[in-house]
Amino acid sequence: MVEELDRVARIQAEWRRERPDLDVGPQGVIGRLHRLSAHLTASLVAVYREFGLGEGEFDVLATLRRSGPPFERAPGELAEHTMVTTGAMTKRIDRLAEAGLVVRRPAENDGRGRVVALTPQGVELIDAAFTAHMANEHRLLEPLSVADRAALEGILTRWLRASGPD
Repeated sequence: MVEELDRVARIQAEWRRERPDLDVGPQGVIGRLHRLSAHLTASLVAVYREFGLGEGEFDVLATLRRSGPPFERAPGELAEHTMVTTGAMTKRIDRLAEAGLVVRRPAENDGRGRVVALTPQGVELIDAAFTAHMANEHRLLEPLSVADRAALEGILTRWLRASGPD
């Protein structure tokens, strides 16, 4: 039985025909990772939307929740943990505060500093959203065996480490 070529393989075949002087082998990995990334992102964002959250809001709430009680961080720490600018973080915090999911307040150990903290409603929402998120991630990995998942995680970890700061 002949296996049908996927979109990336068809693109590679076309390039091999048109530019036989170039090695298009990397497209097999990069092209598939790019396509898979888009599919995974769409699948993840769909779950966040079920809870009224965008990807950025989910990220902020999850960062606060995994910090442990009292579920708070300085705005600069949040920006660093979520790898966005402080301006983008301010907009995310504003939206979450308007929704009653976080509050801004003075830091207890620094009268000039401010922290962002989850409200009880925020804790409840992120706990439910994270539970659904993990179920979704398990579903997305179902096509891979446990051994394949472990191998892929190791490969991606090494590749990411070699590519620069994570």
